Formats: sequence, C-alpha cells, structure tokens
Amino acid sequence: MSENCFHCGLPVPAGASFPIRYRQREEPACCAGCQAVAATIIESGLSDYYKHRTEGAARAEALPQAVLEQIKLYDSEELQRGFVRVESENIREASLMLEGITCAACIWLNEQHIRRLPGVLGVDINYSTQRARVRWDNGRVQLSAILEAVAAIGYRAHPYDADRQEKLQQKERKQALTRLWVAGLSMMQVMMYAVPVYLAPDGDIAPDFLWLLHWSSFILTLPVLLYSALPFYRNTWRDLKTGRVGMDTPVSIGILTAFAASFWALIHKVEHGIYFDSVSMFVFLLLGGRYLEGIARRKAGAASESLVKLVPAFAHRLDNWPHSRDSREATVAGLNPGDVILVKPGETIPADGVVLDGRSASNESLLTGESRPIAKAPGDAVIAGSVNTSSPLVLRVEQAGQSTRLAGIVRLLDQALAEKPRLAVLADRFASWFVAFLLLAAAGSYIGWHFIDPGRALWIMVAVLVISCPCALSLATPAALTAASGRLASLGVLTTRGHALETLAKADDAVFDKTGTLTHGQMRLLETRGPLDAHRALAVAAALEQGSEHPLAQAILAAAPADRPQADGLINHPGGGVAGGVDGREWRLGSAPFIAAWLGREVDEDAGWQPDCTQVLLADADGVQARFAIGDACRDDAAALMAELTRRGLAVHLLSGDGEGPVAGLAARLGITRWRSRATPEDKLAYVAALQAKGRRVLMVGDGVNDAPVLARADVSIAMGGGTDVARASGDMVLMGDRLGLIGDSLVLSRRALAVIRQNLVWAAGYNVVALPLAMLGHVTPWLASLGMALSSLLVVGNALRLVKRNP
Repeated sequence: MSENCFHCGLPVPAGASFPIRYRQREEPACCAGCQAVAATIIESGLSDYYKHRTEGAARAEALPQAVLEQIKLYDSEELQRGFVRVESENIREASLMLEGITCAACIWLNEQHIRRLPGVLGVDINYSTQRARVRWDNGRVQLSAILEAVAAIGYRAHPYDADRQEKLQQKERKQALTRLWVAGLSMMQVMMYAVPVYLAPDGDIAPDFLWLLHWSSFILTLPVLLYSALPFYRNTWRDLKTGRVGMDTPVSIGILTAFAASFWALIHKVEHGIYFDSVSMFVFLLLGGRYLEGIARRKAGAASESLVKLVPAFAHRLDNWPHSRDSREATVAGLNPGDVILVKPGETIPADGVVLDGRSASNESLLTGESRPIAKAPGDAVIAGSVNTSSPLVLRVEQAGQSTRLAGIVRLLDQALAEKPRLAVLADRFASWFVAFLLLAAAGSYIGWHFIDPGRALWIMVAVLVISCPCALSLATPAALTAASGRLASLGVLTTRGHALETLAKADDAVFDKTGTLTHGQMRLLETRGPLDAHRALAVAAALEQGSEHPLAQAILAAAPADRPQADGLINHPGGGVAGGVDGREWRLGSAPFIAAWLGREVDEDAGWQPDCTQVLLADADGVQARFAIGDACRDDAAALMAELTRRGLAVHLLSGDGEGPVAGLAARLGITRWRSRATPEDKLAYVAALQAKGRRVLMVGDGVNDAPVLARADVSIAMGGGTDVARASGDMVLMGDRLGLIGDSLVLSRRALAVIRQNLVWAAGYNVVALPLAMLGHVTPWLASLGMALSSLLVVGNALRLVKRNP
C-alpha cells in the first residue's frame, strides 16, 4: 500500500490503521477524519472525484462541537438577512465562500454533493473566486444542513465575506512573494560563485576552491528546487494524473533536468556541465513574471470585484424618528424594510430606500457609471452602495441585504464569471496541443544535438522546454475580456454572459424596442403653445387635474408650478376631459372634440406638431387658450447613438407594440428606416430569427417583459437597468444607468477587446514560432529562455490592461 494518505496525500504515520474501501481494494488514510470524509464521498456515489482530481485534498479534520453549534446559528432569520435572498416564502439563495478548493474536481464534487441534498434547487461554484451560489427550499432543508454537508466531504463553507476573501488572497500573495524572495536571494548568491568560474581563465582557480564553489552553488540552489519551484511541480503532477500535459509540464521537466544534470556533473566532477546558476535564475524569472502577471490580472478584474465590497457593515438606525434624531449603531444585516436610518456625509448608503428628510447628492458612479452626483430630496429613491456626498440624509429602508439592487448586480456578475468564452476555450485547447508538440520538439533537439555536440544537448533541450510560452496563448483571451468587462462595469454596463463582448464586437444589426428603451417609458409634457402664458396655462390645467391618476394628467401635474390655484365644481367627463372653475372663470381641459362640443364650434388639433404625441387643449368661454403636447419623450442620447451605430456599419431596426403613428414619428426623428409597429412578442422573435437566417448577428436592446424572449433569442442582448427583472435576467449585458450612449461605448470597447485578443494571439504565436527554432538551433541559453517566457506573458497581460485605462 502507498505510504501516503489516499485522500489528502500526506504521509501516513507509522502504526496508523484507517483503511478506505475504494473500488474493491483498500487504500490507506492518515487519520480518522480523512477516512470518514473519503467514506462519505464514496458512499454518496461520487467516487469519480478520486479519478479526476488533480491535487490532493486538504487534510480532513472533524469539526469541533462548538463549530457545529455555530453552523446551526446560520438558520436564524435575523442572521440570514445579510447574505440570503428570499425569493418566495421558502425559496432562498445565498452566496457562500468555500475553503479547501484545490482543483476543478473539487468544484465538481461540491456541486454534485450539495445538489443531491433534498430541497437543494441549484448550485453553481465559480472556480476563480471560489464563491458558490446555492438555491434551496427552506421548508425541506436548512442552510446549516448544507454547510454541514460541505464539511462532511472535507471542505468549509461560510457566508461570503469580502474581508475574509481579501485576507485569503493576501495570504496567497504573501506566499508567492516569499517563494520569489527565496529564489531571488538564492540566485544572487549562486551568481556570486558562478561569475568567477565563468570569468577566470582555466587553471586560475585552485581545484579545491573550484569544487567548493560548485558545492556551495548546489546547496544554495536546493531551497529553489524544493520550495520556490513547488507550484510548477504541483501543477505538472495535477495534469499528469489526468492524462494530459499542461503549461507547467515543460517548465518542471526543464528545472528538474537541469538540476539533475548539474548534480550528476558535480558528483562526477565534469566541470563544464554544472549550471546551478541557470536553475535558480530561470525559476526566479518565471516566478517574478507570474507574480507581476497576477498583480496585473487582479487589477484588470478590480472594477467588477469592487461591487461586492460596497455595502458597509454598520448603519445609524433612528428608532424614535421623527420624535428624536438620536441614532444607535446597528448591523446592516439586521436592517428591515421600514427601518429609518441616518446616512452622514461621506458615508456609503447601506440599503435601498427613500429620502424622508434632508437634501444632498449621491455618487452612484460604481453602480450606474454616472460620474456626476445625483441630487436627492425628500421622496427620492437611493440605492445601496452609492455614497452620500454633502449633507445628512434620513432614509426609510425599502430593500436590504440580498434584496437590494446591488445584490442583484453581484448575482449577475457571478453568473458571467462562471462562463468561459468560446475564444478562451479554443486557446486553452490549442495551448494543450502546443505543449505536447513542445515536449516532442525538446526530445528531438536532445537527440539531434547528442550527435552534433553531446556537451550542449542537455542545455539546448532545457532552453527549448523553457523558452516557449503556452501561458501567453491561454492568457491572451481571458486577460483582455476581464479587463474590458471591468472597464465596462466602471462605466455602468454589466456583462452577465461570458460570450457577450466577443459577440457584440461582431454584431451586424441592432434591434431596439421603443417604449422604455429609446423613450423614457412615461408620459411627459413636451411642449406648450397658445395665447395664454405657459406658466398660467399649466397652473390652471394642474388645478383642474388635481387628484387624477390618468397618465396625461400626471404629465401635466409633474410639469406644473407649485403655486397653482384651487379649482371648484370639478366634473370629470370620461373619454373627453374635465370641467371646473378657477378664480371665478369656467374652464375645460381635454380633447379637441370635447372642447368643440362645449364651445359649439369646430376645433382642430395643431397639425404642426409631431405625430406621436397626444394633444390636450385648455379652453374658456372665449376659445382655446393653450395646447399641451404630451408624449413619451425620446431619450436625449438616442439620436446620437443611432448615428454612431450607423457610422460603425450596423443596420438599425425599431420594433414596437405601439401604433403606427408614434412608431413612424420616432423612427423619422432618429433616422431609422427599418421599423415595425404593433409587433407582438411572437412578431419580434420572428423578425430577429429572419435576420439570423440571413447570417446576420443581431444585437437586441429592450426593457419589458414582452422583450424577454427576443432578448434571449438574439446573438447578444442588452437590457435596460430600469426595465423588468425578467428582461435583465434575459440580457447578456445590463445598462445600469439607462444611458443609451453607453451602448456605443460598449461596442467600441468590445471591438478594441477583440483587437487586443488578436494582437495577443498573434504575439503569442509569433513569439513561439521565432523563439522555438532559435532555441533548437542552440542560440539561446536557459536563463535567457526563462526571461523570454516571463516577458511574453507579461506583454500579453500588459496589452490587455490598456483596455482598463483607455476611454472608449
């Protein structure tokens, strides 16, 4: 039997007997904890985990009773408010952080094990963030049971905590920096001994001192071999156990081969075959390159990840408002709808709510991309994660915890991170083939040079193994897409599907909904005409419409001045208008036929106005005194966006369920020649499908429930952030600030991202095409090969970072 634990891979202590029954044979375990965990995995029918895993699991230890009791506390409704979203009475969703994840098989094991629990409706784990989204029926399974099930297979799960996640990442960075420091110190010391050997003429250094220098180099290289290079060995072992070769395989072979050959030359006193300095140098250069690459990749994804950390931990709750402004500290997790809180200047708003008292402005740039602070007054809505900039605000909490708009954004972000773009999959596949070819090339180089110059054969093989950079091929696509997605998130466009940017860059047609997309989706007063002063006319009209809920009345009331008179004797005429007295004078407000019937003469609508508006007339006994044009106002940046899309080669279409007049009028104002009115959801689907049948790639932009099917059908779709939840869930991207101009920015950035991907792929392929033959011909030393490999990866990531810094 193996001397290592079958579950965690650690040595089995002498005399330990904890057998694991696996596929008709017994395997050893180092402790009862690993034995119990392995038994749970195997008995659950998940034994394939041991076949596909690529690294040993963390050592399993039984949870203390105190920890089990703490897990039970997570069933508390009060505690769950901060991290659990309640979809209905029993359906809930939580974001959890997993500890102990070492490879993709760990993800598979946890997903399968959790999914088999009765009452679990879904689970999705992101490998890069190690964050899990779990949905369950609380009437059938409690959260504590899910956490205990994860613990039963040797992992730890707890509610996602941004601070805790940051600490884990800091620990990993510190460990990587320590490995780099050890390799750097060793390299400098070994070079001190190697330089005199290289520079001194033969015979100048006494043999005893010469071999003392070589033995010192050997001893100083051991920490590099046994500690600093461990990540390369682990990744190689992980790949080999799954029957494939990965990017670190040639690196590990090169390191071990160079060290073994140097050690053999040292033992046999072959003076010109000792290159411990090359071993320490290319390990240092590779680790240094990967450390800098990690910093760059974290910077590229910082904009999107920062959304998770916006909400503060504490809030100032006002328990006796409005009788007292005395506040007390309360946890944000404990806030409930209806609570009244105080947000001081400079503080982050902890929940979605409505302003009760105070006038200030909030900075919502991280959520919507709007850089200017937005004025807030009593009655205005505020969103969690925005910053109060100037004066104190008293808010009534509307939504808290996982019900806030910010929490919804984070859920969409997790969904996007869980997907892998097509280009990234293709690049990974090509990289794995390239590594296999590289190993064959290295072997061929050794054999060929063994006949030409046996003394150089080994070192040329090592240079071939090290100089090629499959890492750059695999990084080319994800680095650019991560950077572009982060940049868009900072502008106010959230990417929710992995393929969105890649597909958007190739779009041929842009199809827009009308109401709520190109227009604001609500009636507004567009224009006032007539002999009566506009201010007076609006005041009288508002007096007649006071208390009305009709959309046309609401548009007039919203535009009217505050100092409006009082009306008396109001009589409503359904379908016509309203009559009443204002300041002792009889007035009528309504449609042209209604006014004509009262005046006893013909009254026409003003034909000079836009065809997509509704005209409301105000008249007294002398005749029509004012005319109001009311309609769904077009967004300010709609015309500029249509012009930009057309200029960039996209065919623009307008699909709407509205009547022909309003749709034709809007299309004419925006310069859209392809439009269709009275379109049902089925009509929209057929329209987009017909475009796709012609080989066109379709971008769909919409906001309503009726747009959800066509948003899902389009090649790439953008949902308005102010639209319905169904539309946002169907969209590949979400326009958080409802600013149409950001669609043009997204198109530009997506095309730049695609260009950067092409540049990266061309560079990575070109570098390997040039570097590999040079190494095979013996023109590159091992340390120069490692420098080239490190710089190749850095160049790819650095090129992608241009997408973060440059404006669209």
